[in-house]
Amino acid sequence: MNTKPDNIHRLLKRAVKSQLEIGTSEIIINRNSGKSHINKCDGQTDVLNIASEIELFNEFDTSALGEAEFDSLEAHYEQICNCQKCPLGKTRNKFVYGVGNPDADLVFIGEGPGRDEDLQGEPFVGRAGKLLDKILEAIKFTREDIYITNMVKCRPPENRDPLPEEMEACNPYLIEQLRLIKPKLICALGRVAAQRLLDTKTPLGKLRGHWHNFMGAEVLVTYHPAALLRFQAYKRDTWEDMKKLRARYDEVTR
Repeated sequence: MNTKPDNIHRLLKRAVKSQLEIGTSEIIINRNSGKSHINKCDGQTDVLNIASEIELFNEFDTSALGEAEFDSLEAHYEQICNCQKCPLGKTRNKFVYGVGNPDADLVFIGEGPGRDEDLQGEPFVGRAGKLLDKILEAIKFTREDIYITNMVKCRPPENRDPLPEEMEACNPYLIEQLRLIKPKLICALGRVAAQRLLDTKTPLGKLRGHWHNFMGAEVLVTYHPAALLRFQAYKRDTWEDMKKLRARYDEVTR
């Protein structure tokens, strides 16, 4: 079977990504019989260090998102703010689109609005939002520097996790937001956002600490601010994630 070079490159990127997600720092490329196979290190030769080759899938190719259908975030919001594509549209108070810099190089993505967000129509304005503001301030960001949104734009009842079908209904809205903003970096806040964005069931703990890729943007995973309010022990890891995020931001925006 003939495999075109671009297909090989895509498969290699997928393999590197999957190994990175489970914490493997090295892979080997086995070229036996003229075929390429990627396995965990087992003493074979041709070792590829993931840390040094991470650019295989962390290219800033925002064209992977495709062309935006709208001229601006405002025009997009006006078109979708009365959405009734899933049952959440019937129970919400306000449609929570997003907030921040429409030209941001960094986008934070959570899972969905809570009670305060549902009432005010803005993401991350409750207790978790106030904590997020403090985190941003600690790494010298304001809401005007970055953009904040969620996987779903309407509050799930009782703040439950969004259902897969609800996230699927909202997914085109998120993609269009990213097409319009064209961020270089994305920070996924919490397990739900991270697993949905990266299309994986890998636990959050194994996704943390590594750079991933979503359609051309580099993605860093960390704990949701709401989790930090419940589990103080997560704060140290989150601070390490935020230092990593800030350092990468400074690199890519020079």
